[in-house]
Amino acid sequence: MQLKKLATFLVVLAGLVAASLPAVAADKENTMVIRLKDGDVTVALRPDLAPKHVAQIKKLVRDGAYDNVAFHRVINGFMAQTGDVKFGNMEKGFNPEAVGTGGSDLPDLPAEFSQSEQFTRGVVGMARSQDPNSANSQFFIMFAPAPNLDGQYTIVGKVVSGMDLVDKIKKGDEADNGTVTDPDRMIKVRIAADGK
Repeated sequence: MQLKKLATFLVVLAGLVAASLPAVAADKENTMVIRLKDGDVTVALRPDLAPKHVAQIKKLVRDGAYDNVAFHRVINGFMAQTGDVKFGNMEKGFNPEAVGTGGSDLPDLPAEFSQSEQFTRGVVGMARSQDPNSANSQFFIMFAPAPNLDGQYTIVGKVVSGMDLVDKIKKGDEADNGTVTDPDRMIKVRIAADGK
């Protein structure tokens, strides 16, 4: 009887310890690592929710398209938006007037809205225009839950480490829809399976 109680206690304790450890994306092929000025942010991508969007993100990452791209729209308490590879590259072709209106040379994607997942802190979603089938390369990382986005935007992943670094991204002017002057950037973006 004592052994059974001890075994039950150890199982519960192991569960508590596991729950307190930081989540780590197990599938390196679907793990995106974003280098920011303060360190790395790790995102577990969700091809189970949005296979076409995740495939496009991974292609852009592997092409180096996201390197040096600005966080052009950052709203405190809401989200940080980046990924405009056409106008947002701060090393080549950055256009502060047009950033946020561009995408990539790849085609826009049909919506892959999830009914089972919600926009909570750390969730990564695809930006789009009024057309639900217009997501291309831009994405955003949530600072806080936003139930009004649920089922309206495609979820592509979630931050599993480095959310404290996302919190430090330079915020924009709330009176100007979060537009950031002299914005922070994604210095380097990679897929974990590809190594450093």
